[in-house]
Amino acid sequence: MNWTIHQTIMIQHLKVDSVSNSSVLQIGTAGSIRALSNLYNTGGFVEAAPQLGASATNPVSLVPLPAPT
Repeated sequence: MNWTIHQTIMIQHLKVDSVSNSSVLQIGTAGSIRALSNLYNTGGFVEAAPQLGASATNPVSLVPLPAPT
């Protein structure tokens, strides 16, 4: 059995909260989704990142943000 599907998709607003190595964002119909994961060392780092210390006041936000107005 063969299916022919014609569709039109109009997206007014799309908000993606997070993207990780195993995220899948699908819009519309797909016959199959093949997994693909690429890991790139674009910074040329040769060792692991340092562990987050106990001295951090807010471990969730590592970037200093201005106070809300």
